Amino acid sequence: MLKKIVCVAIPGMAPFEFGVICEVFGIDRSAHGGPVFDFHVVTAVPGALRTKIGFDIVVRDDLTAAADADLIAIPAYEAGSEIHPDVLRVVREAEARGAWVLSVCSGAFILGAAGILDGRRSTTHWMYADALAESYPNTTVDPDVLFVDDRHVVTGAGTAAGIDAALHVVRRELGAAAANVIARRMVVPPQRDGGQSQFIQAPIPEQRSDSFATITDWMLQSLNQDLTVDQLARRALMSPRTFARRFRAELGTTPTAWLNRQRLIMAQQLLEQTDDTLDLIAAQTGFGAASVMRHHFVRSLQTTPTAYRRTFGARRPAPDNQVPVVGDSGSPGWDYGVVARNTSPEPAKVTVPSSGVM
Repeated sequence: MLKKIVCVAIPGMAPFEFGVICEVFGIDRSAHGGPVFDFHVVTAVPGALRTKIGFDIVVRDDLTAAADADLIAIPAYEAGSEIHPDVLRVVREAEARGAWVLSVCSGAFILGAAGILDGRRSTTHWMYADALAESYPNTTVDPDVLFVDDRHVVTGAGTAAGIDAALHVVRRELGAAAANVIARRMVVPPQRDGGQSQFIQAPIPEQRSDSFATITDWMLQSLNQDLTVDQLARRALMSPRTFARRFRAELGTTPTAWLNRQRLIMAQQLLEQTDDTLDLIAAQTGFGAASVMRHHFVRSLQTTPTAYRRTFGARRPAPDNQVPVVGDSGSPGWDYGVVARNTSPEPAKVTVPSSGVM
């Protein structure tokens, strides 16, 4: 069970990516039905750490708390900076005992230096992908995806993709409802799949049409129907070829993959929140038959609907007004799925308490 989370603060780290880890795991959301984590911020040499932006964060705890953590999280940092050997040791020990290890953006370089990316797939911000592949040739770097989960080692792409990677870990361990509570509090989509592209292929037009917002809203309300690209294109008043091309350019994935992800999310929530039969849930979500739904669960979640319900159903009551809607989502599959430079002559100091963040 995912309970104890340790974020390792690194000299030169990026405040946003550090904040992402703190926001997902460091806040008590039990009043809204969300999880409560035993969250710690630690560092190799306690004291003031200069961030990449130029201000200091004061971290009081050393690496002791990392010894039995369920998840070690590494934020982005000034790539190329020297890393304390005890940080690398903590990462290796976590991977060896089967704990989760999560990196955000350039934090993947620390995982590479620790040797735990060898023989695994990985990602980082697309600007750093070539450097990661060159520095650690024993990992297969995918520069186009939001995050990669390869046997409990999760590497996230740049900046906001760290949210997707962190929510992915929560969803894997605690279920869709728990991840959705966190996402709703953060006002972000509860699931963008790892396989979604890191960047939109086409530039956003100055006066963007709401055609895809309208059609995706309708798709979400019509998941139980057998929707084809031809039907969707007619509704959007486009040719099928134009619709498919523009959908991928704007949402980072194909219409079919997007639909399958929404259906899978809704099926997860129904398994957690209802006692409906598998056949009924398959019909409600557009999979048609329980066997088809099972295929998608095994392919995307590496588990069956029955096993998923057994793990998450009985003890994951749905929060009030839970909405099974995702704004942007990618293709199925758990495995898929630059910070500004600035300086300050008089750095501010933010103190991090021993049990979390302010």
